[in-house]
Amino acid sequence: MGKQPVRMKAVVYALSPFQQKVMPGLFKDLPGKISHKITDNWISATLLLAPLVGTVSYVKWYQEREKMEHRY
Repeated sequence: MGKQPVRMKAVVYALSPFQQKVMPGLFKDLPGKISHKITDNWISATLLLAPLVGTVSYVKWYQEREKMEHRY
């Protein structure tokens, strides 16, 4: 029960110079795909962006208040 050699064929992948459409469906209808993703996941997007926007607006308001207190 020794090992027997097995003949294997080499497989070579190459792009044809006449057919360069590697990823045609990736950029096809891109705005439609983006809007579809947003409408499907609007709850997750809201839960992600609401605290971020709230924190940024609070920091801007606080900095402006501090500037106004030290103004005089």
